[in-house]
Amino acid sequence: MAFLADILSVVKPSATIVLTQMARELKAKGKDVISLSVGEPDFDTPDNIKKAAIDAIMRGETKYTPVAGIQPLREAIAAKFQRENGLTYKPSQCIVGTGGKQILFNAFMATMNPGDEVIIPAPYWVSYPEMVALCGGKPVPVLTRAENNYKLQASELEKAITPKTKWFIFNSPSNPTGGAYTRAELKALTDVLVRHPHVWVLTDDMYEHLTFGDFEFTTPAQVEPKLYDRTLTMNGVSKAYAMTGWRIGYAGGPEALIKAMDMVQGQQTSGACAIAQWAAVEALNGPQDFVKTSKKAFEERRNLVVSMLNQCRGIQCATPEGAFYVYPSCKDLIGKTAPSGKVIATDEDFVMELLNQEGVATVHGSSFGLGPNFRVSYATSNEKLEEACRRIQRFCNSLK
Repeated sequence: MAFLADILSVVKPSATIVLTQMARELKAKGKDVISLSVGEPDFDTPDNIKKAAIDAIMRGETKYTPVAGIQPLREAIAAKFQRENGLTYKPSQCIVGTGGKQILFNAFMATMNPGDEVIIPAPYWVSYPEMVALCGGKPVPVLTRAENNYKLQASELEKAITPKTKWFIFNSPSNPTGGAYTRAELKALTDVLVRHPHVWVLTDDMYEHLTFGDFEFTTPAQVEPKLYDRTLTMNGVSKAYAMTGWRIGYAGGPEALIKAMDMVQGQQTSGACAIAQWAAVEALNGPQDFVKTSKKAFEERRNLVVSMLNQCRGIQCATPEGAFYVYPSCKDLIGKTAPSGKVIATDEDFVMELLNQEGVATVHGSSFGLGPNFRVSYATSNEKLEEACRRIQRFCNSLK
């Protein structure tokens, strides 16, 4: 339509949302669908957090809040960064947004000029390049390799940096791969960044608490303090505390950047929901037992899914260190024909035929910038995961 902005012609809808909606519509028509397409814990928000929200309502905490967040939450965020990451931020260096997406969007909106480049390791979360484009920047995807477990190498980062590079986006554990960088792997990247003082770092630590085994989570400014003054450390309560619908993300960073993001948000949405903010105070300050319990459950689910997917004909699935995703390759099934007569020419064809034939919703890897793969979210019950994996095995066996 002629009156729409030109930029919309290059921005794509979120594939995860599209596939999840397709699954909902098929369910509504009576089809037996198991959705493994959405990154949302199936656990309920812990009772102590829900009670904190109810208490806030009863106290009358239902008014507008400061744009950057209520003071108790900004203090809780600063305390969390110190306690868990060894990062010293004042409350004035912390900001609260309506989910992690708003934090990222506001950071780009506050800093991006036309032609500024943003390095994004691929596969990437589907929204990164679209946000950059919407804010007038140029996404620069850098393809990673399966033999490196889809982790960016220092030489690949070095090669991608140009005088126009404004930001480097870092996400560990990764959506979509689940891969997480060790301290040594991260140090190799931060060593490169130290040599390029014009490049800022935006680290998405949303899956920080979902790492498995003996893996030790680290974040860029923690590994390399020289990057502290040009790093925005983003996180949120959605994944760790099963609070996706509460819509609270947060970040710590240089005060000048936080003030600029505050100004953008002040003209956009103003402060996040007051009640959700008080719930987030309890999430960060209260007991952390839920985090340990859910982490153990996710690790068991990961092991189940990896084992069953590797029993599928033509599928190779690595064991990731964190998050609640796996990113199996379906390259050996490209070119085969489904019972419907459809030739599987792409990973999107694979995902669509799997949904239509077996009622399992996943997301094609090409939407994350690298295929032929597909993303499976194992944030659902063991029973559903076992049944879904049996269906995927059956589908793979049906391809000729």
